[in-house]
Amino acid sequence: MHDLSTRSVLVTGASSGIGEATAHAVAAEGASVALAARREERLDAIADAIADEHGVPTRTLPTDIREEEQVRRMVAESVDAFDGLDVVVNNAGLGRGSDVESLTTEEYRQMMATNVDGSFFTTRAALPHLAESRGNLVFVGSFAGQYPRPFNPVYAATKWWLRGFAHSVAAEVGEEGVAVTVVNPSEVRTEFGSEDGDPFEERFDAGEVTEPEEIADAIVFAARQDRSTVQELDLYRRDKFSGF
Repeated sequence: MHDLSTRSVLVTGASSGIGEATAHAVAAEGASVALAARREERLDAIADAIADEHGVPTRTLPTDIREEEQVRRMVAESVDAFDGLDVVVNNAGLGRGSDVESLTTEEYRQMMATNVDGSFFTTRAALPHLAESRGNLVFVGSFAGQYPRPFNPVYAATKWWLRGFAHSVAAEVGEEGVAVTVVNPSEVRTEFGSEDGDPFEERFDAGEVTEPEEIADAIVFAARQDRSTVQELDLYRRDKFSGF
């Protein structure tokens, strides 16, 4: 198992939810952390809290992962800040709950650009550095990327794409020593869903569904693997399959 105190970690979507919890979790292990998201003030506040609590180096990288050039800069600045890159967490994502007929073209393109393009841009930019460090690439997938999703099929399709992409990348870069993991949660109490009404953190009571820290712990477990790979890890609420 890797000692994360010697590792550098880049987390996308780090301004809230799973990304924020992951940044705290890897910092608690002693890792240097680069936090990327669009909300700069929020990133700065989280980075300051991490530095105060854990005393590790941090770097904030305001980034819209839908923009290719911003992603290139994000990865390059992470490498420059920590003299390399060991772990990348592809966490940033967007979900819109709608049937196909009701989904607007703008909503469709936002989801595709964030969940598909953003993950591709990040992965492409990061892979040469992860090959050099024999590092770990972690994707935050979804229950929706494994089972049919009648009430938001386009979001589900982006997560099916993400999962297929991740496993295919694993086949491509395994001989280079890069580990690729997909972590699949069901509902997590985060800001997810805020674009279409109440976010999950308001829709569900504490203990009713998964907490961000639980997913962060799974990501840390995957990131600590050295010679082996956690191929896929599912974290579902215990009553998820009732009524199936």
